[in-house]
Amino acid sequence: MSRIGKQPIAIPNDVNVNVDGRDVTVRGPRGELSYRTHPAILAEAKDSQLACKVVRKSKRSQALWGTTRANLANLVLGVSEGFQKKLELQGVGYRVALKGKNLELQVGYSHPVTVEAPEGITFKVEKEIVTIDGIDRQMVGQVAADIRKVRRPEPYKGKGIRYLGEQVRRKVGKVVGATAS
Repeated sequence: MSRIGKQPIAIPNDVNVNVDGRDVTVRGPRGELSYRTHPAILAEAKDSQLACKVVRKSKRSQALWGTTRANLANLVLGVSEGFQKKLELQGVGYRVALKGKNLELQVGYSHPVTVEAPEGITFKVEKEIVTIDGIDRQMVGQVAADIRKVRRPEPYKGKGIRYLGEQVRRKVGKVVGATAS
């Protein structure tokens, strides 16, 4: 049994949840999101709470119960507060600039790399820190991962794009002038 799936989701006052069969639509001050549940999972909204129940008991439906509940909780949290990911650039000459809605990265290549902002995602730039903001948690995480993929942090000098606070495991470089014994 899923311990996460059992917990009801509290719906804030400024959020409206509409359940129509398998389709769940959540509207809030930051926007609107929708989610289609698996046929084995039933979503119910009543008394300012959203709950998930298992229709058919099987191993797969038990596994999907907690996942569905977590996804619905992310919808409610996204339309009320939103999600953010922060990335930092580390390296000599590495720069980031906002060009309209898009992000222009200069990270050691012969040309600047432009990252286009998908619909619903906004970028903010403060020195070498990029903030990715949006209401869809999955999309915010995917955009952050795509930006990080442009120049992953390398293990010798630690240069690259990393999540704010991420620890990069450093390797010891070559030892020059050491004699073989």
